[in-house]
Amino acid sequence: QVQLVESGGGLAQVGDSLRLSCAASGGTDLIYSMGWFRQAPGKEREFVASSSRSGGSTSYTDSVKGRFTISRDNAKNTLYLQMNSLRPEDTAVYYCGASFDSLMLLIKTRYNCDYWGHGTQVTVSS
Repeated sequence: QVQLVESGGGLAQVGDSLRLSCAASGGTDLIYSMGWFRQAPGKEREFVASSSRSGGSTSYTDSVKGRFTISRDNAKNTLYLQMNSLRPEDTAVYYCGASFDSLMLLIKTRYNCDYWGHGTQVTVSS
């Protein structure tokens, strides 16, 4: 049974940086693409970024391009999201998702994920 545990969220000011981590355990050999999603109050869970299994391919939603960087350390079974130049609209619960689909290079929607973490809150205050 795969478990995903996010950490690194918290309260930040506009322009600050935060680094989120997602530690995977149990059946990690079955994981291919991993990604970050976020959900603000009253809104649907939206795609933020994803990484291929090797980390060599990545994808970002337009609103975070140039500010967020996704990376992956397979030796540590950990996915990261470096978030720079934070904005109030980045405020949300951030979730880590993982796919078992070996034919899918990159997660693009929440429907691509087979497992989810419980999320970590990011609040950006102006």
